Amino acid sequence: MYSDKVLDHFTNPRNVGEIPDAKGIGEVGNAKCGDIMRIYLDIENDLIKDVKFKTFGCGAAVATSSMLTEMVKGKTVEEALKISNNAVAEALDGLPPLKMHCSNLAADALHAAIKNYQERDHQTG
Repeated sequence: MYSDKVLDHFTNPRNVGEIPDAKGIGEVGNAKCGDIMRIYLDIENDLIKDVKFKTFGCGAAVATSSMLTEMVKGKTVEEALKISNNAVAEALDGLPPLKMHCSNLAADALHAAIKNYQERDHQTG
């Protein structure tokens, strides 16, 4: 079953939405289960000032997206890159084994958004 934290983040997700003019956007999906996550980052001076997400998927996918946004806000890009799928699952007090792929998507979407930011930054810098 799901932990209380998973249920809380699913029923009351934090940081849902989009960031206009986001500095980095990452989208990942899992064809096997149909989950799609998009993460938006607002980064200033290498610090994640704001983060939002839009997720189409199961309760665990929504919960991991929500928890991830809580974990990265206020961190540096370097610190955020160290967040792993296991760290997201641990922050939610665990996920059922069949839902671990959802935490993989959350970390992957974050890393894709940071990569997008870094690529954009190098183009303009």
